[in-house]
Amino acid sequence: MAKNLVIVESPAKAKTIKKFLGSNYKVEASMGHVRDLPKSQLGVDVENDFEPKYITIRGKGELLKHLRKEVKKANKVFLATDPDREGEAISWHLLFSLNLEDKKFYRITFNEITKNAVKNSIKQAREINMDLVDAQQARRILDRIVGYKISPLLWKKIKKGLSAGRVQSTALKLICDREEEINSFIPEEYWSLDAKLQDKKSKDEFTATFYGKSKKMKISSKEQVDEIIEYLKDKEYIVSDVKESERLKKPLLPFITSTLQQEAAKKLNFTTSKSMRIAQQLYEGIDVKGKGTIGLITYLRTDSTRISDDADKAVKEYISSSFGEEYVNNNKIASNKKNNVQDAHEAIRPTYVDIYPDDIKESLSRDQLRLYKLIYNRFVASRMKPAKYATKSIKINGGDYRFNASGSVLIFDGFLKVYNISDDKEDNQKIGNINKDSNLNLIDLSKKQHFTQPAPRYTEASLVKTLEENGVGRPSTYAPTISTIQKRGYVSKEKKNIFPTELGEIVNEIMEKYFEDIVNVKFTAALEKELDEVETGNIQWKEVLRKFYPNFYETIEYAEEKIGKIEIKDEVSDVLCDKCGRNMVIKIGRYGKFLACPGFPECRNAKPLYEKVEGVSCPECSGEIFIKKTKKGRRYYGCENNPECDFMTWNRPTKEICPKCGTIMVEKGKYLKCNNEECNYSVLKEKEEHE
Repeated sequence: MAKNLVIVESPAKAKTIKKFLGSNYKVEASMGHVRDLPKSQLGVDVENDFEPKYITIRGKGELLKHLRKEVKKANKVFLATDPDREGEAISWHLLFSLNLEDKKFYRITFNEITKNAVKNSIKQAREINMDLVDAQQARRILDRIVGYKISPLLWKKIKKGLSAGRVQSTALKLICDREEEINSFIPEEYWSLDAKLQDKKSKDEFTATFYGKSKKMKISSKEQVDEIIEYLKDKEYIVSDVKESERLKKPLLPFITSTLQQEAAKKLNFTTSKSMRIAQQLYEGIDVKGKGTIGLITYLRTDSTRISDDADKAVKEYISSSFGEEYVNNNKIASNKKNNVQDAHEAIRPTYVDIYPDDIKESLSRDQLRLYKLIYNRFVASRMKPAKYATKSIKINGGDYRFNASGSVLIFDGFLKVYNISDDKEDNQKIGNINKDSNLNLIDLSKKQHFTQPAPRYTEASLVKTLEENGVGRPSTYAPTISTIQKRGYVSKEKKNIFPTELGEIVNEIMEKYFEDIVNVKFTAALEKELDEVETGNIQWKEVLRKFYPNFYETIEYAEEKIGKIEIKDEVSDVLCDKCGRNMVIKIGRYGKFLACPGFPECRNAKPLYEKVEGVSCPECSGEIFIKKTKKGRRYYGCENNPECDFMTWNRPTKEICPKCGTIMVEKGKYLKCNNEECNYSVLKEKEEHE
């Protein structure tokens, strides 16, 4: 019989660490939190110095009964929940729910689920860190007070089901502010001018960009650019200056939570929540053929780029043996030095550098493999030498005007050998033979009209970056914040771009007018810093609440009195109710938009709202094609006449027809691909053939 009990959050994590501990240890899972504030009420006694009222989470009774039995059998209990505030709080709640006060209980943490890390954590067992617990309590109670006090006000004044939150309201304000900025933006016209030149001796052609005279000059109109072109047509083009140098491109640091979410969005097209879900699976453990269950990456909620000495040594040995000693960067690598970084954690990295992504691809799902490969390559690249370029910049005089040309050649690939920076646009023009004695011919002068553009709408990735830069939220809050404002119908996504809905703009307007502090970026960031101070033991957690609540309460009372009833009219669709003939209206429910009959409650008809694929007809019956979802939520494209017509495809259909077999073409990444599985025809979207 096991003498020691180890409690973790999830069965997957339990399965992974079981194999590292002998028969003297039994591992059980708490399935996340076991106690929380009640959903049906505020759960905070404001009059009694903000004393929280915790209750057992519904459905956890049988689990706790089982865990209590296991506790009685054990000599020692080890609480091995995640190494952050949330994990510390779960352990603290387990202490009370399992009546551990009279038992030998210990808190253990590990940033990676490996044999050494788990065994060392038991050797370094400690007490529960109450500063961490108090920081979590302060955040939880702050968010509960804000949410449970403002949300009923929104229900009363606008519609039921709405919510406001400390971080989510700030995120919504950022999105609404950006939309207002876009709408009020006035584009300004400008022109670019390029000279296509040829070296008379080498016959190499290159492009030089118009600069101006002694200072950079803006070309604002067609008349102005035409006048400059007319002047330049018969001028001699003389090389006035040549500069040659070397440039280093440094590797990026290993991932933290926010940069992983941003890069996974950019390279893999993952949402923030998908990135976190798959990273959690990789952290907790994957059943790898021939190796058993292995935790493949370190802890995923971190804002530190620090790497352990052992991991640093292992990856450098791998780089040396795989690519050569000349690729190893032995210089000290700078890390992020923000004030709020919790450096007890490491960066997100592979736990074993000798478990190569391609060697275990059969054990991983497609998305798990893609994310693991991204994390693995980024970590390896972070310990490699910078890429080196030979650069050349040239100044060319055409009469009174100056043109600039530049070029660069990669002379040492360094970290680029394993991690490509996709937005890197190197200028590899053929100007290597150009010098001050070169004679140039003008081949062409080309002008192009442009207009200044407003800042782009946020994507999930750029919103995470902005939240992080402004100190709003922490690694664990980014993904749930974005998910919440989408589920509430405050924002929508078009392709990757996030924009506010009418409902979102109304909620934001109320929040800005009556709860200015809550949506204020600086105020929210200052609160986050205070929570960090609680974590380090510098501030007592209830002091944060005592300071926040009085002004907040006055604001609630004022808003209750001043805000009038706001009516949001439902958008009328062209779909007729098949029960009573009325035009159905578009409503927003818990799971998104749907169609409902406006005759409610007399007529209770409702149906899903499908987005139409514009400009494309069903190839089998010429009906409309709609974006639909399976029961498990996977998106597909199907005919409106289903089930009579069984056309469906997982990839977005186009109006293009395959020239080889006549089947409809669908979008697949960069390609248009024939939807007939037996036909291998595909073509780049830019119309380059590829088979």
